Amino acid sequence: MTNDIQERIKRLIIDQRLRSGAPLPTETELMELLGVSRNSVREALKALQAMGLVEIRHGFGTYVGPMSMAPMIEGLIFRTVAGHYRGEDSLLELLELREAVETGLIARLAGRIPEADLAELDAVVRRMEAEAAEGSVRAETDRAFHAALYGSLDNSLLSEVLEAFWDAFHRVRTDLVDVPTDPKVTCKQHREILESVRSGDALRAEGAIRDHFGNIRIRLRSAHRE
Repeated sequence: MTNDIQERIKRLIIDQRLRSGAPLPTETELMELLGVSRNSVREALKALQAMGLVEIRHGFGTYVGPMSMAPMIEGLIFRTVAGHYRGEDSLLELLELREAVETGLIARLAGRIPEADLAELDAVVRRMEAEAAEGSVRAETDRAFHAALYGSLDNSLLSEVLEAFWDAFHRVRTDLVDVPTDPKVTCKQHREILESVRSGDALRAEGAIRDHFGNIRIRLRSAHRE
């Protein structure tokens, strides 16, 4: 019953083309509209809130939620951590998922990234190089590079999925494994990715991405053996 009510509320949001932050009908109105009890409505709304689809503001009402990737990120993190403690290579699996997505996209970008985005990527790599000179490249800088790299695809859902994979991988990696890094290698690999897409050489760009993830994979496996 609760699942059925959830689906009907989701259908209501879709049919009425409600955006994030838009108010939903009150509990009483939902009871009348759906022909169900108050408890059934509340249980369905709580479940939808856990998925980020609605937001319950006590004393104010219920609103369409942000529909973010947060539940997906938390699910990926939990699955990866649980698998790690069962002795599985779950962190490597998550890395391979990121690699598969980014390798599949990079050829589409070769020679097609706008000059403004190339300039932003140049600035990020220079920041990486400055940080490397001080001893390490910050995770936020690495994240900024990958976000800028795919920004010109103008696909908000894709951007959110990539962010979710990146966030889940780095949060879990930081908690589970102390992975040694060479900041100079990190800079060199990101510079090669940038120059390959700038040149328009799709095969070179794909190779640069594979080299980047291959290096991370080797370091992860080394850390696991220690």
